[in-house]
Amino acid sequence: MYDRRVTDQGGRPPRPARSESRETVALRAIKEEHPELADAVNMHLELVELYRRVQGRVPLPSLDISSDILKRHAAEARPLLRFEDIPLDLTELRLLVRQTADILRRHGALDDDDYQRVQTLGRDLKLLAAAGDWYRSVAESHAVAAVGAAHLPSSPGAEDPVVGQVLALAMRPYLSRCAEVLQQREELSGWTHPHCALCGGEPDFSVITPAAERHLICGRCALRWKFESLTCPYCRNSERARITSFATTDGQYRVYACDVCKRYLKAYDGRRTTRPVMPMVDTVATLPLDAAAMQRGYSS
Repeated sequence: MYDRRVTDQGGRPPRPARSESRETVALRAIKEEHPELADAVNMHLELVELYRRVQGRVPLPSLDISSDILKRHAAEARPLLRFEDIPLDLTELRLLVRQTADILRRHGALDDDDYQRVQTLGRDLKLLAAAGDWYRSVAESHAVAAVGAAHLPSSPGAEDPVVGQVLALAMRPYLSRCAEVLQQREELSGWTHPHCALCGGEPDFSVITPAAERHLICGRCALRWKFESLTCPYCRNSERARITSFATTDGQYRVYACDVCKRYLKAYDGRRTTRPVMPMVDTVATLPLDAAAMQRGYSS
């Protein structure tokens, strides 16, 4: 039977539009409610769509994470994931780096000189080495510290904050895919360190569960792990009188600030909401809390 559906120029029916992700829907709601955050929201909308296009093509890694290995790494405070085990596609990574730089420049987060430098790196065969330097500068420092050796020599890729910013965003689809493997393991509950069990990254957000536990969220791979509610993850200060806490008026978000190291960490309070934490959304929604914390003399 003749198909009367409208077709594209190639003679095929047009593809149905993809439904928006829950992050996209939530970000649009933030922009509508808080137009002053529109610039940040628009940048994150582009990043969310970029990740969405890539994430489904990233394979799950083959990681040796038996119970014994997890316990040994926890005892030594050593992250599990080696750079060589990340399922990278160099062609895709090069494109991701350039597209990430495009997004950052469009929204004023990269100046022209830095943009050109990152674009050059994205076309260079040395990109994989630079990504390895960036990753190992954090991950392997914990391994070195665990055996009491001197710190690894720093590399140019590890020292460049602009390259680090772009790589942190461009590598996220790969690292978060790796985190999916570890997140399901019960043995993760034995990880009590303030840095990520998978990649060694620092937490840049957290969530308070309905059971009133605080889980840290890695800023590099988004792995979540339980950590003491009133202990600073940056300096391990646990003196309650030296932890300052304040919240939004609706109680949905909180800040835990340390009066010893003067750093702070934001939290999504899952006891007061119906949806799960969404770091790409909640970091934008809490930008006014960043300003409030910095006005009080704390840094992220």
